[in-house]
Order: sequence, then structure tokens, then C-alpha cells
Amino acid sequence: MPDESTRMFEPPAGTLARGGGQRDRAYLIVLAGSGVGEMYKLEHERTIIGRGGKAQIRLIDDGISREHAELVLEEGEIVLHDLGSTNGTFCNGIKVDKRPLCDGDKILVGSTTILKFTYHDNLDEAFQRQMYESSLRDGLTKAFNKKYFIDRLESEFTYAVRHSAPLALLIFDLDHFKKVNDTYGHQAGDMVLSELSALMMMSLRTEDIFARYGGEEFTIIGRGSDVRQGGMIGERLRAAVEKRTFKFQDKVVPVTISIGVAGLPDPAILDSAALVQAADAALYRSKESGRNRVTVHKTG
Repeated sequence: MPDESTRMFEPPAGTLARGGGQRDRAYLIVLAGSGVGEMYKLEHERTIIGRGGKAQIRLIDDGISREHAELVLEEGEIVLHDLGSTNGTFCNGIKVDKRPLCDGDKILVGSTTILKFTYHDNLDEAFQRQMYESSLRDGLTKAFNKKYFIDRLESEFTYAVRHSAPLALLIFDLDHFKKVNDTYGHQAGDMVLSELSALMMMSLRTEDIFARYGGEEFTIIGRGSDVRQGGMIGERLRAAVEKRTFKFQDKVVPVTISIGVAGLPDPAILDSAALVQAADAALYRSKESGRNRVTVHKTG
């Protein structure tokens, strides 16, 4: 007999997928707020929604309490409970303390976050995840796109400030990339961007956010890393690119990167835009100092 804490959610009898199959997987999908399109599979009898460390679904929104609401399996139904949140929990526009959920219900927590409760079969799940990934990823490099980076940086910055947690931001670009395109052609440039991105994603932690900021410029959000650690990460990545041999049609393409690093805590950085500006200024100093180097923004 399954343990109470690990028992899977089960849909009400008769919940069918298109084509007559059973829709047997319960999910919350983010419709608005940070992380639009993200899916959370509801796998346990009790799932907490909030911004605190005990929440299985952690959402960053100023109006969300640390333990805001929970979803509980009760007598075959999935029931939404408010956990005494400061700003309340709403289902389909109505403030609720306790409410059984139906497929398609919309849940508002905080000031901007809207979640959709739904059931999926395996085909629904695969399609939803594919759509979600395609909306977040850059087509060439498979890194996260600029919009996703901006959204995540805002949420990670808010979380770091609220919890006095460290946060590092690295911005880097390829040195003399225009010369690569002019000398070897744009196909070679695309190859370099694609292979460099693969190297970055292989070298970073799963919790780090790697994104293409534009052109040959990329960003890395290092959750839980301070500026010193961010500088160490940057140096490791810089050295990895320098050692890597990039070849296009049997020709070696020289590739190096310049990196700027900034982070929290820093009393002079008051919002996520200022963090980007600080890292970008450090990147500029790297390029002015001869390129193929890492510059760390001085705090304060």
C-alpha cells in the first residue's frame, strides 16, 4: 500500500483524453506571471504552493506568501486549500478557503500569477512540454532566449534580496566575432555559436540559467553564487573555450570570450536592471583590457 506522502493524484473517473484515452496526470500550468508555460506535475497527496523553501511549487511574486496554498487529495477529489495567505487564493475569480478543483480551473495567487489546473495524458504532456520549450529557447543555440532570461533574472533577484541570498550574473560575448563571420562565413559563425552553447550547458550546473542575450552575447544566472564564485565560474568557462578547438570545413576557427561578472549582495545594486548594467560594465572593461579575460565588478 503506497505511503500517504507519495500517493499519486488520480483524476475523477471518466476524465478522458482526445481519442478516448484516459487523462491520468494532474498538472498546474503557469498562465501568467514568472515562468509562463511552465508545468508542474502533481505527484503527491499534498503539494504546497508558495515562495518559501518548503513549497514544492515555488513561485516568485510579491503577493505570494511563503506557504500560500496547497492541493490535497481528498476522497478522490483534488481540493485547493488556502493556507492563511496574506493576499488570499482565488479560483475562477472567487476568493476561496477550500474548493474542489475541476479540469480547467484558473487559480490566482499573488498579484500576477495565474495557474491552470488540468489533467493530461502522455501525448498532452509531451505536446505541452514541447510548446513550452520552443517558446523559451533560442532556435540556433538552444540556450534560453532573452525574454526568459529577463523574467528569471527578475524573479531570482527578488528572491535573493528577500532572503539575503547570493546571486551572480555573468555576461560574455565572443571576441572579434565579426571577423569570424567575415573570414570564415556566417555558417562558420553559426557553428561557433552552437558549439559554444553546447559547451556552456555541459559545463554549468543544472540550476544555472544560460541564455542568449543577443547576437554573440550570452548571460548566466548563478543562483546561490556570490561575486567571487561568479568570477571563478567565469574563469573556468573562459579557459574551457580557449582550450576548445572549433573547426569548420577542416579550418580551425579561433574563439575566445570576454566576461563581466556582478552580483549580490551589493548595496549599490538596487534592482535587476542595475545588476545587468554592472555586469555589462565589467564586460566592457574586459574587452578594453585586451579581451579573453574575466572582470569582476567591485561591490559597493
